[in-house]
Amino acid sequence: MNKNSKFLLAAMLLCGSAFAQADEKSKDGDKVPNNWHLLDAASTGYNGISLDKAYELIRTKKLKSNRIVVAVIDSGIDTLHEDLKPVLWTNPKEIPGNGIDDDHNGYIDDIHGWNFIGGKDGRNVKEDSYEAARVYYKLKPKWEGKTVDEKTLSTADKAEYIVFTKARKAVMGEDGDDKNAEMQLTMLKRLQTNLAKSDSLLKIAIGKDIYTGNDLDAFKPGNADDAKAKGSLLSLMKGNDAMDQSNKEFLNGLSEYIESEVKKSDSRKNPPREFRKEAVGDDETNLNDRNYGNNDIMASTPFHGTHCSGIIAAARGNDKGMDGVADNVRIMMVRAVPDGDEHDKDIANAIRYAVDNGARIISMSFGKDFSPEKQWVDDAFRYAESKGVLLVHAAGNDAKNVDTADNFPNPVYINGKGRASNVITVGASGNMKNGGITASFSNYGKAEVDVFAPGVGIYSTIPGGTTYGNASGTSMACPVVAGIAALVLEYYPNFTPQQLKYVIEKSSSPVTEKVNKPGTDEKVNLSEISKTGGIANAYEAIKLAGTLKTEKPKDKLPKPKMKKTKMG
Repeated sequence: MNKNSKFLLAAMLLCGSAFAQADEKSKDGDKVPNNWHLLDAASTGYNGISLDKAYELIRTKKLKSNRIVVAVIDSGIDTLHEDLKPVLWTNPKEIPGNGIDDDHNGYIDDIHGWNFIGGKDGRNVKEDSYEAARVYYKLKPKWEGKTVDEKTLSTADKAEYIVFTKARKAVMGEDGDDKNAEMQLTMLKRLQTNLAKSDSLLKIAIGKDIYTGNDLDAFKPGNADDAKAKGSLLSLMKGNDAMDQSNKEFLNGLSEYIESEVKKSDSRKNPPREFRKEAVGDDETNLNDRNYGNNDIMASTPFHGTHCSGIIAAARGNDKGMDGVADNVRIMMVRAVPDGDEHDKDIANAIRYAVDNGARIISMSFGKDFSPEKQWVDDAFRYAESKGVLLVHAAGNDAKNVDTADNFPNPVYINGKGRASNVITVGASGNMKNGGITASFSNYGKAEVDVFAPGVGIYSTIPGGTTYGNASGTSMACPVVAGIAALVLEYYPNFTPQQLKYVIEKSSSPVTEKVNKPGTDEKVNLSEISKTGGIANAYEAIKLAGTLKTEKPKDKLPKPKMKKTKMG
């Protein structure tokens, strides 16, 4: 999952970056509304997607709604959540709980989706290693310590050697011993210890175990120790846009980030543990061995998938929690993303499963820096394209230019023969009342990031049945766009994915003022760091959709290369 994980955590202030899961007060002192991402910029000042205007236009035009299935390839989902139970996709050909593959698709009791990172014995992959470490240790015996003249290598060996050197640098650092990273990890651990002490003092002083950054800001310390504790924690919460976040969420997020850094540190000394192999039990080298996994789509890591699913389609108008973007959608959860980096085989098979079971849109809030079996994912993209399915992908949270930096999956085919036309890549935006248009963490790219969408302090469903909270990342911007795509498709069901992509891009609201290039203080036009230079807008998308014809495109789509097995 890399940094599209359930907590967007970069290298703290130590590395000049930020981690964020919630929004803060607006510049005029008012609390940013939970639904800011749905609002209309002209009437509210918040750069949302003008959703109410979109629904008003739909009512005015008396458009008929058609139910759309949206697959969410993610970490899992809380199937018992009050705002998600009504919108879960249910496999109409499967009888729940009978232990039989009723629809003969190779997956037993896949009622609401499928878990490709689980075993038939019920075990599930929770955490996993990073792809850089997996690639490095796999290729190390062949290339480590060798004197290599690239001019003498075959095309395949040269490509492999280049990947090896990149993986080695990612794992071991520039000089083969990343002392700077070890020093930062030591400082982070020290910071964690100090913040835990401050939190203990503040719980007593404030008089409650759970408090938000805003509560802390309003708290008046009675002594020097409490003042110091307040200052240390408050400065970090403010600096990381986490004022609406609770102390528990903030410190848990820090703990998870440090755990991931410990894992990376260990990979410099030891080969990564094969978490997936231990639980799943398939032949990972064989793409066509795909009837593996189990039907536990909640598992033990459903935060990220639950939050993304709610953004797309949480039940609207039920006076509970929040409203999703689209009003007539069923969410199919395909679990394929662990705490760590996903495996290419699982992503390829997750896409195929979603397509074969009727999804018209697939939301993909994950990513990584290496893709050793990219051809498998490319073929899955082709398969989805041939079946008329739109893929919406998060751009990533490293504040890097993905026109030049590796970021997978992406629509550019590894064989050099073109790109997928059914993929839209989404960067994360904020709002002028809360830190600026571009999220400081968002990846960008004039060629590879199609559009920006709200991704800072997005309020949505989280595990717990009746629980809601904020999260930030391109992981949140991606389902916002997936929701808009689903909304358009509800009322224009004959649109091809290419037409949907066109509508979303062409209808995006242009940003005329200069914005911060993510990760820097440099001011640029949004059109310099994205294809459209705009923010996705539901109202404009519905308006534009009504002007288009819905004939299928004349160009013949490529045939999928994935082979069928006996099971389908």
